[in-house]
Amino acid sequence: MQVQPKDSQAIALANREKILALQNAMLELPGQIDCPVQHHFAPGMYGREILLPAGSLVVGKIHKHAHVNVISMGECLVATEQGVQRLRAPYTFISEPGTKRAVYSITDVVWTTCHATDSTDLEKIEEQVIAPSYEALEEHQALRAYLEENT
Repeated sequence: MQVQPKDSQAIALANREKILALQNAMLELPGQIDCPVQHHFAPGMYGREILLPAGSLVVGKIHKHAHVNVISMGECLVATEQGVQRLRAPYTFISEPGTKRAVYSITDVVWTTCHATDSTDLEKIEEQVIAPSYEALEEHQALRAYLEENT
């Protein structure tokens, strides 16, 4: 059976809701893990490297822009709107705007995201690259499209 575009959109939205529900359930649990983060800066670029300990389950944030992801160590299961994949280092890929992930680390995992920015202020960078919700992402995308059409 072949999935029609309308069906695949419904599946993607259902998967999105499952990831959001998982995030909300996890926020209610005690004993949140601490994932060490290292910040790397180069002219026009910011790299955020995180260590996900083996056995951890993490739900990521919604990014506004496409960006490079590098898994430089480890193996993990990654759930997105498109489904679940098993990823193993070394693995580099592009994350599309609006992607939200749930990641289960089978082994210790080192995952780095790379973002275009001239800032070195972590709060400003987060404002530039992270959408607090899908509604905020849609507003950002609409404004960006309007500006591109009218400039």
